[in-house]
Amino acid sequence: MNIAIVGATGNVGRKILEVLERKDLAIDNLYLLASSRSAGSKIIFNGKEHEVIDLETFDFSKVKITFFAAGGKISENFAGVAAKHSLVIDNSSFYRMDPDVPLIVPQVNSDHLHNIKKNIIANPNCSTAQLVIALKPLHDLFKIKRIVVSTYQSVSGGGKAPMDELIEQTKQVLQNNKIESKNFTKQIAFNAIPHIDVFSDDGYTKEELKMTNETKKILDSKIDLTATCVRVPVLVSHSESVNMEFENSFSLEKVRDALDNFEGCKVIDERADKGYSTPIEAEGKDETFISRIREDKTVRNGLNMWIVSDNLLRGAALNAVEIAETLIKNNFYGK
Repeated sequence: MNIAIVGATGNVGRKILEVLERKDLAIDNLYLLASSRSAGSKIIFNGKEHEVIDLETFDFSKVKITFFAAGGKISENFAGVAAKHSLVIDNSSFYRMDPDVPLIVPQVNSDHLHNIKKNIIANPNCSTAQLVIALKPLHDLFKIKRIVVSTYQSVSGGGKAPMDELIEQTKQVLQNNKIESKNFTKQIAFNAIPHIDVFSDDGYTKEELKMTNETKKILDSKIDLTATCVRVPVLVSHSESVNMEFENSFSLEKVRDALDNFEGCKVIDERADKGYSTPIEAEGKDETFISRIREDKTVRNGLNMWIVSDNLLRGAALNAVEIAETLIKNNFYGK
């Protein structure tokens, strides 16, 4: 099987390569694609040097699967071209709400892969991906009515430049130097910014609306969800405080069992010092970690949880590769 990665030199592209190296996909030829300014550079994959190819000149008829990890504009311009020849797995937001494009987290809704119409499959927003994987087993058992989620999102969600800026700003603050923000609306070092993506007319940001709309599309259109998304001075891993209301009664024991036995979830909930997961522990791990599981005693059938996951893995690269694995396992059904 021949595979291409668009945006191979970026954060998510490189993570896809890392995941592919430790997965058992039989890759015959790998094509690493990027802009003309990156063309000619070299990337090592499985001990072999690969030269980066100019995206604009690439012949997609050479490949079976193309991963897109280069942003919405690139997907808008090139994903349709690639989909004429190969199956596209797109990590950008461009196709997520297209009714003819399935939005997939394999553990949650792989059955939606039966409905591939444009030869394109969308990856959800990173904050949505880790959320729905923790919601799915609970929704199956207790039927979720409403969710209130507050996110604490790492700067890597914005790419490499914001990561570099957080490091630089931290140095400048410690040296009592003036801070100039380039990739953030305000200082990010030693701060928290309740603003990710652009504002809509109703006061919600695009990031918050993504979580609402994508959760409905992936899990259940009847679920009510409201979100507040915050950027925090963490390099990798997103955290989420989740409050949900069920239609049916539940027990904490059943909640923990359901989560711990669901693929991709791991419960760390000891109710003691260090008995919970934080962004540092989640970095580099495949699992979505769930902690601080407790009843919300202010509402009937209410539950609170803390969810942490590596946004570059669970929310992007790993999910994309798991989509490919699911398709291969099922012989590309739906194509």
